[in-house]
Amino acid sequence: MEHYEDRFDFHGLGLAIKDAREKRGWTQEYLAELVGRTSHTIMNIENKGQYPSFGVFVKLVSMFDISVDQFIHSDSGNKESLCRKHIDVLLNTMNEKELVVMEATAEGLKKARETEVSE
Repeated sequence: MEHYEDRFDFHGLGLAIKDAREKRGWTQEYLAELVGRTSHTIMNIENKGQYPSFGVFVKLVSMFDISVDQFIHSDSGNKESLCRKHIDVLLNTMNEKELVVMEATAEGLKKARETEVSE
Protein backbone atom coordinates (compact mmCIF):
# COMPACT_ATOMS: atom_id res chain seq x y z
CA MET A 1 0.00 0.00 0.00
CA GLU A 2 1.33 3.42 -0.98
CA HIS A 3 2.14 5.85 1.82
CA TYR A 4 0.07 8.93 1.09
CA GLU A 5 2.05 10.94 3.62
CA ASP A 6 4.91 10.89 1.11
CA ARG A 7 2.73 12.64 -1.46
CA PHE A 8 0.93 15.29 0.59
CA ASP A 9 2.55 18.31 2.14
CA PHE A 10 0.38 19.52 5.00
CA HIS A 11 2.50 22.57 5.82
CA GLY A 12 0.22 24.74 3.69
CA LEU A 13 -2.85 23.36 5.41
CA GLY A 14 -1.28 24.11 8.78
CA LEU A 15 -0.63 27.71 7.74
CA ALA A 16 -4.20 28.08 6.49
CA ILE A 17 -5.56 26.74 9.79
CA LYS A 18 -3.29 29.03 11.80
CA ASP A 19 -4.34 32.05 9.75
CA ALA A 20 -8.05 31.23 10.10
CA ARG A 21 -7.69 30.63 13.84
CA GLU A 22 -5.84 33.91 14.37
CA LYS A 23 -8.39 35.86 12.32
CA ARG A 24 -11.06 34.63 14.74
CA GLY A 25 -8.91 35.62 17.70
CA TRP A 26 -8.77 32.04 18.98
CA THR A 27 -5.85 30.54 20.85
CA GLN A 28 -4.41 27.13 20.07
CA GLU A 29 -5.74 26.00 23.43
CA TYR A 30 -9.29 27.04 22.55
CA LEU A 31 -9.15 25.37 19.15
CA ALA A 32 -7.75 22.23 20.78
CA GLU A 33 -10.75 22.11 23.11
CA LEU A 34 -13.14 22.48 20.18
CA VAL A 35 -11.64 19.55 18.27
CA GLY A 36 -10.84 17.36 21.28
CA ARG A 37 -7.04 17.46 21.02
CA THR A 38 -4.19 19.08 22.91
CA SER A 39 -2.78 22.51 22.14
CA HIS A 40 0.51 20.73 21.37
CA THR A 41 -1.25 18.82 18.58
CA ILE A 42 -2.67 22.04 17.13
CA MET A 43 0.76 23.67 17.34
CA ASN A 44 2.31 20.75 15.42
CA ILE A 45 -0.39 20.83 12.75
CA GLU A 46 0.02 24.59 12.28
CA ASN A 47 3.79 24.89 12.50
CA LYS A 48 5.20 21.53 11.47
CA GLY A 49 2.60 20.32 8.99
CA GLN A 50 1.75 17.33 11.18
CA TYR A 51 -0.90 15.09 9.66
CA PRO A 52 -4.13 15.39 11.62
CA SER A 53 -6.37 12.37 12.04
CA PHE A 54 -9.15 12.25 9.48
CA GLY A 55 -11.74 13.31 12.05
CA VAL A 56 -9.70 16.33 13.16
CA PHE A 57 -8.93 17.17 9.54
CA VAL A 58 -12.65 17.26 8.70
CA LYS A 59 -13.46 19.32 11.79
CA LEU A 60 -10.77 21.89 11.06
CA VAL A 61 -11.45 22.40 7.36
CA SER A 62 -15.21 22.50 8.00
CA MET A 63 -14.91 24.88 10.93
CA PHE A 64 -12.76 27.32 8.98
CA ASP A 65 -14.29 26.69 5.54
CA ILE A 66 -10.88 25.81 4.07
CA SER A 67 -10.78 24.42 0.52
CA VAL A 68 -8.50 21.40 0.56
CA ASP A 69 -8.01 21.03 -3.19
CA GLN A 70 -4.74 22.96 -3.17
CA PHE A 71 -3.37 20.68 -0.45
CA ILE A 72 -4.62 17.33 -1.74
CA HIS A 73 -4.10 17.54 -5.49
CA SER A 74 -0.41 17.34 -6.18
CA ASP A 75 1.14 18.43 -9.46
CA SER A 76 3.02 15.14 -9.94
CA GLY A 77 5.10 15.74 -6.82
CA ASN A 78 7.04 18.53 -8.49
CA LYS A 79 9.07 20.44 -5.87
CA GLU A 80 8.49 23.70 -7.72
CA SER A 81 4.73 23.21 -7.54
CA LEU A 82 4.96 22.59 -3.77
CA CYS A 83 6.88 25.83 -3.40
CA ARG A 84 4.32 27.66 -5.53
CA LYS A 85 1.48 26.21 -3.44
CA HIS A 86 3.19 27.32 -0.26
CA ILE A 87 3.68 30.82 -1.64
CA ASP A 88 0.03 30.87 -2.73
CA VAL A 89 -1.10 29.94 0.78
CA LEU A 90 1.08 32.70 2.23
CA LEU A 91 -0.26 35.23 -0.28
CA ASN A 92 -3.81 34.30 0.65
CA THR A 93 -3.10 35.38 4.24
CA MET A 94 -1.91 38.87 3.26
CA ASN A 95 -3.84 42.11 3.22
CA GLU A 96 -3.90 44.45 0.20
CA LYS A 97 -0.95 46.57 1.35
CA GLU A 98 1.19 43.48 1.85
CA LEU A 99 0.16 42.18 -1.58
CA VAL A 100 1.26 45.46 -3.19
CA VAL A 101 4.70 45.02 -1.60
CA MET A 102 4.88 41.42 -2.83
CA GLU A 103 3.87 42.47 -6.34
CA ALA A 104 6.55 45.18 -6.42
CA THR A 105 9.11 42.68 -5.13
CA ALA A 106 8.21 40.16 -7.84
CA GLU A 107 8.37 42.88 -10.51
CA GLY A 108 11.78 43.98 -9.20
CA LEU A 109 13.10 40.41 -9.31
CA LYS A 110 11.79 39.97 -12.84
CA LYS A 111 13.42 43.23 -13.97
CA ALA A 112 16.73 42.26 -12.33
CA ARG A 113 16.65 38.87 -14.06
CA GLU A 114 15.95 40.49 -17.43
CA THR A 115 18.83 42.94 -16.86
CA GLU A 116 21.24 40.08 -16.05
CA VAL A 117 20.25 38.20 -19.21
CA SER A 118 20.77 41.20 -21.45
CA GLU A 119 24.24 41.97 -20.05
